[in-house]
Amino acid sequence: MLNNSKNIAILGSTGSIGTNSLEVIDNLIRLGFPINIKYLTTNTRIDELAKQITKYSPSGVVIQDHKACRIFKSRYKFKGVEVLSGREGLMEIVSSSGFNFLINSLVGFSGLEPTIQAIKSGKDVALANKETLVVAGQLITKLLQKTKTKLLPIDSEHSAILQCLSGEKKNSVSKLILTASGGPFLNKSINEIKNSSVEEALAHPNWKMGNKITIDSATMMNKGLEVIEAKWLFAMDMKKIEVLIHPQSIIHSMVEFIDGSVKAQLGIPDMKIPIQYALTFPARIDSDYSRINFQKLRTLTFEQPDFKKFKCLKIAYDVIDKGGMYPAVMNAANEMAVELFLKKKIKFFQITEIIERALDEYVNNNEFSLENLLQIDTSTRNKIIKDHI
Repeated sequence: MLNNSKNIAILGSTGSIGTNSLEVIDNLIRLGFPINIKYLTTNTRIDELAKQITKYSPSGVVIQDHKACRIFKSRYKFKGVEVLSGREGLMEIVSSSGFNFLINSLVGFSGLEPTIQAIKSGKDVALANKETLVVAGQLITKLLQKTKTKLLPIDSEHSAILQCLSGEKKNSVSKLILTASGGPFLNKSINEIKNSSVEEALAHPNWKMGNKITIDSATMMNKGLEVIEAKWLFAMDMKKIEVLIHPQSIIHSMVEFIDGSVKAQLGIPDMKIPIQYALTFPARIDSDYSRINFQKLRTLTFEQPDFKKFKCLKIAYDVIDKGGMYPAVMNAANEMAVELFLKKKIKFFQITEIIERALDEYVNNNEFSLENLLQIDTSTRNKIIKDHI
């Protein structure tokens, strides 16, 4: 059993990670674990949120989109459920004393401030929002040391590393190896992918994810973000973090030790497994999730990533070497470029061009602080919007 009851808030409860998290929680509740859903949030999926409210009876919900919130209030009435809206509502519930465990599955930079506030208020955080550590790893690290709270990864790759490091000493680690599926364009040439359609880029071979993360997988920026995230999560030098293409997505990551041995964590491509591990850490709990059938698993293959084809991965390694605000600039530029691509306003190859241009134009002379991170994020986005009106 879990040592203490978990009163949970889920940011982004109607998205892919959020709905998977609720399925995991349903299983744990059936097994008798003391878990309560206290807060749920969405951006615009109000009908899905209404179904979740009916099932879980949370204390409150946040609908970030103000127009969607007005529609929700006119369409639904739930007794005893506080309905808040916007960024202000999100920060209000994160600061609340009504829960003790946060699942943050917000997409992009929007997840940063809620994570910081949750940690400041002494809550443990299960993090699926990798951008939080990408742009503010050093701030988050200091906060965790000060508050003694836990930050547990939900990403399958980082969960795998956490499991492989269990019981090991840091000085025995030679390197971390993050695996990557290679996305939909692994076996296509640069010329074949540079003008790919939105639909082609969203056709991930292994995982079902939100649109932004799926495009990041197609460019391999997703893996670049994960490399930076791993640096902060495991206090590891970037030179000791490698990426290896593994198209089958069975091995989720590996750790090589100084004696030459390697630990690997394997599992089918299902986010419920790392979500459950974060919720029950460090315990393992019975589940009915699908298992690997080794008799049918004929091949596990590996190859080095092509940095010329997947330039975003190389960019991520470069910006962490530069440090300071460069990761924040990269992240903001990537989020804007992906949004433009999804709206079919730019070509696929222009995603990388926009990121490179933003980094080239930025002069890293700002003191590292949350206020400056917010300012740099806004100014980078505004410049890209202006350039593509």
